[in-house]
Amino acid sequence: MDGILISSLGSVERSWTKWANLRGVDPQYAVSIAHGCRSIETVAILRPDLDPESENRVIEDMEIEDTDGVTVLPGVLDLLAALPRESWTVVTSATERLARVRMAAGGVPVPERLITAENVAVGKPDPAPYLAGASLLGFAPRDCVVFEDSSSGTKSGRAAGCIVVATTFSHPVDSLEADYLLEDVAGVNVTTLDDQSMVLTFTPLAV
Repeated sequence: MDGILISSLGSVERSWTKWANLRGVDPQYAVSIAHGCRSIETVAILRPDLDPESENRVIEDMEIEDTDGVTVLPGVLDLLAALPRESWTVVTSATERLARVRMAAGGVPVPERLITAENVAVGKPDPAPYLAGASLLGFAPRDCVVFEDSSSGTKSGRAAGCIVVATTFSHPVDSLEADYLLEDVAGVNVTTLDDQSMVLTFTPLAV
């Protein structure tokens, strides 16, 4: 979701900075490890002495209240419009409440069913989130294409056995364990074949 469908970097950074200052944590470090991971696991790393469930609700409330600057990213609406609705979903480290608020704020269509932080016991970079996403759609992981922008996300997709396409939106290229790299999804085209399978075509970045 974040970094692929929408940009909410400002909200993420402001919210985690606010939480870190309240809890005596280095804000810069908190922000650096928060992106692409479940907040409950980030909290457990930063303040293992605190109740992760309680702190997760605190940071979730902060992020939900701050949607300033949340915007849809290039090419997203065209790509989603070209995909059959039942063929894609969102696999996010955000909670479902936060995910739906952010996608709505960015003007992105929200899938009826999605995989969020509450649906898995272990978050990215573990393969569990993308295995759950493939199962939700009824596809084998090898038949799924994962679009990611974070190191934890690309590792999760690769570990699940999916094809991974990473954008260079938020993380250094050398940290992205992806099959292909793109600047964004604006250049991704979809062709539906007679058997209803889909072919995605794009020109990857040279590395």
